[in-house]
Amino acid sequence: MNLTLRQLEYIVAVHRLGRFGLAAELLNVSQPSLSAQIAKVEATLGVRLFERDRGGVQVTARGEDFVRRAQTILAQVQDLTLAMASDVPFGGRLRLGVLPSIGPYLLPQVVRSIHRDQPDLKVLVREEATQGLERGLRSGRFDAILSTPEDHPNTRQTRLFNENLWIATAVDDPLARTGGPATAQDLAGQRLLTLDNSHRLSRIVYALAAEAGGMVSDDYEGTSLDSILLMAATGAGVAIIPELFAKRQAMFREEVTVRPLAPESATRDIALMLRTGEDQLAGHALLSKTLRDAAEALGLRTYGGG
Repeated sequence: MNLTLRQLEYIVAVHRLGRFGLAAELLNVSQPSLSAQIAKVEATLGVRLFERDRGGVQVTARGEDFVRRAQTILAQVQDLTLAMASDVPFGGRLRLGVLPSIGPYLLPQVVRSIHRDQPDLKVLVREEATQGLERGLRSGRFDAILSTPEDHPNTRQTRLFNENLWIATAVDDPLARTGGPATAQDLAGQRLLTLDNSHRLSRIVYALAAEAGGMVSDDYEGTSLDSILLMAATGAGVAIIPELFAKRQAMFREEVTVRPLAPESATRDIALMLRTGEDQLAGHALLSKTLRDAAEALGLRTYGGG
């Protein structure tokens, strides 16, 4: 027997209300019919979903698992129905995962632009480290993610822009007195500060340290760009920060001095990614263009459309 959506609704309603009679009334069906359908599901699956007694209904352990999965299925069906009935991009709701080192510095202007052009589109943004974004995209928790493409193989990728890395130092650091981009020689022997190793930025900095003869601090890994900036301001080392953060935040801070890095390896690409095999979502081109336009307005190198 194939389970029906109606049967899932019956079981979820009984779990929520705790009584067969209340669930039947809510769903406008007779109680015997509802009870018979749930009993049919239990017999087919060979599991008991509910324990019935005079005090009401208690869900079993297997029943809890069934209800959780049924709720997910019913929510997805509702999303599908709404998406198919809507002309708004992404069915009216985009769940976007983004790196914390990008989101606050690029997305405000992107969201404003999207809201102006598509006022009925709701963009739900969640910031997570690289590993969390990967898990979220695979599980379907995110519709799309904005991240470093090399960390998400087997995804459908649209490259958006490339950004340099910059350094931030205390204002009295010798590196703060030198103008122009910092070179690999400037980093020789320096203690470099970066985010923890759940972020792609950390791996780029380790490679940069090996190339330049510097060292990555092993007694401190920042949980945010602000935190490594503050460490640099105390003279604890040289913070390696992305260009977006440098231009939108760090260069306006009085306690540090910032400079771009010259080495060609001191860059990172940013891409918009979907699950492999998934059709390009309606509105994907709009989102990609809006992200590129915002990055270009900030002086970043953008890639062409496609």
